[in-house]
Amino acid sequence: MEYKDYYKTLGVPRNASQAEIKKAFRKLAREHHPDLKPGDRAAEQRFKDINEANEVLSDQSKRKQYDTLGANWEQYARAGAGGGGAGAGAYGAPFGFAGFGAGEGRSGSGTGPGGIRYEFHTSGDTSGFSDFFRMFFGGGAPGASTGGGGGAGAGTAGASAGPAGGLSLEDLLAGMDGEGATIRGAGHGRTRTPSKPAPVEADVEVTLDEAFHGTTRLVQVDGKRLEVRVPRGVDDGSRIRLRGKGGGEGDQARDLYLVTRVLPNATFSRHGADLTRDWSVDLRDALLGGEVRVPTMTGAILLKIPAGTQTGRTFRLTGQGMPRLNQDVRGDLLVRVRVRIPHLTEDAERRAAETFLDAIGQHGASSS
Repeated sequence: MEYKDYYKTLGVPRNASQAEIKKAFRKLAREHHPDLKPGDRAAEQRFKDINEANEVLSDQSKRKQYDTLGANWEQYARAGAGGGGAGAGAYGAPFGFAGFGAGEGRSGSGTGPGGIRYEFHTSGDTSGFSDFFRMFFGGGAPGASTGGGGGAGAGTAGASAGPAGGLSLEDLLAGMDGEGATIRGAGHGRTRTPSKPAPVEADVEVTLDEAFHGTTRLVQVDGKRLEVRVPRGVDDGSRIRLRGKGGGEGDQARDLYLVTRVLPNATFSRHGADLTRDWSVDLRDALLGGEVRVPTMTGAILLKIPAGTQTGRTFRLTGQGMPRLNQDVRGDLLVRVRVRIPHLTEDAERRAAETFLDAIGQHGASSS
């Protein structure tokens, strides 16, 4: 029987926290889930090894016992193979639980090397795990049956630990762990909890102004009209989750997702939380400088135009853009200047313009 280095299996140090172990298990279980690699026996075995390691290291009691084994695991294994009841001898059955009948709850105590006394209690079905695991955590010698059968602690018929303790690929992708996705039977293994019903989606169209200030909408869900709130800052494609609002009751209540579509605006274009708009300025202001009032989503604001401003120059007004969803901050407003060229209709206006242009050295089309 080969020693199983569960820390190496999960790729974590021996002093890893429970959060680190949980994170490593989720990552590896997603990568090696049999649903992603159908027919790949190596991937299936790797997945079983990952689950077995997590079964021990995620349980504080089992992890403590496993850490205590250390280099003495072979002594416990030999003692276990020799049989013996609870508390049998200085090297009695490993952790003192060999010898119980199939399907029974297992408990007991024993004294190991160094005079350390151990106690262990389990009622789980270990048939899906390795001989190493069953020897130290499931009772009996390698290959001993732990299948069905009545007796103290017997659980729900047909419940099985399975390769991942009943953990599906959907559970893993949703970020759930074995304990969150399953429940333990009274005696055998784990059984799946009823799956949460699929959420309901409702498309909602809003104007840019409604997206800025927030609004409400009436949607029809499960035959009922429901008034829902659309928060400020939503963008095109935002998904707003409303827990339990999609119909159903109790554990079968569905979540409602509002999927927003922000309608185009004739004045402002949007890029995330930033807004962009054009604004025309007189030739005088562009040449000599000045101040202009630029409308924003919340009212007009003074914008200083430096002398010599060219068409296309962009000014950033910090904090004058869209609210960020679920945050008390706003993006910026980018104002793109368009210089307004006067239309000359009188001869006097043309002569005056020519005199001015000659004075500043502009004499027809430029080559640059």
